[in-house]
Amino acid sequence: MAKAERGPRERMIFSAAQLIRRDGVVSTGMREVALDAAAPRGSLQHYFPGGKAQLVDEAVGWAGDYAAGRVARFLAALPEPTPSGLFASMVRQWTDEYETDGFAGGCPVAAAMVDCAESVPSTRKAASAAFATWTGAVARALTEMGVPGERAGALATLMISSLEGAILLARAERDVRALTTVARELGPVLDAAVRTTDG
Repeated sequence: MAKAERGPRERMIFSAAQLIRRDGVVSTGMREVALDAAAPRGSLQHYFPGGKAQLVDEAVGWAGDYAAGRVARFLAALPEPTPSGLFASMVRQWTDEYETDGFAGGCPVAAAMVDCAESVPSTRKAASAAFATWTGAVARALTEMGVPGERAGALATLMISSLEGAILLARAERDVRALTTVARELGPVLDAAVRTTDG
């Protein structure tokens, strides 16, 4: 949904997530969020009485829901869903962005963790919940593709951890090398986990 189609509250959450992924929590101000969202400044207090911490926590939650929702869209776009194909699609989202728009943006959940893990307990909890939402969606997708349930959660954690680390390396190096490497190297491991009916 385009930003203009959202209400002011949703626009502010979306804008906060986008600014956090680019600048981090510390450098993202409430005034900047309101301006980016084309929302009246007074509406921040109305919609987020808990202040910046509440807005950040909700932006982190939105990011987790968004990432989880992308899993289904990635699968739907694959002619033949495989674990490696899903992971390649997850990675491609980032390589496409970096090759087209540059390396300014990262994961808003990771950015919030870096800035607030110890200083704002509610944000650490929101980030943990966001990662759990995303990991759960990936694990369910793996199970549907034939990965045994007892391995699906572990492999989902491996996929997301590898992707998040590769995003950091790509931004530091200004190169997608780390992203293409994790997709290439992890793909066969993921596909090998699919339970076969032979034998």
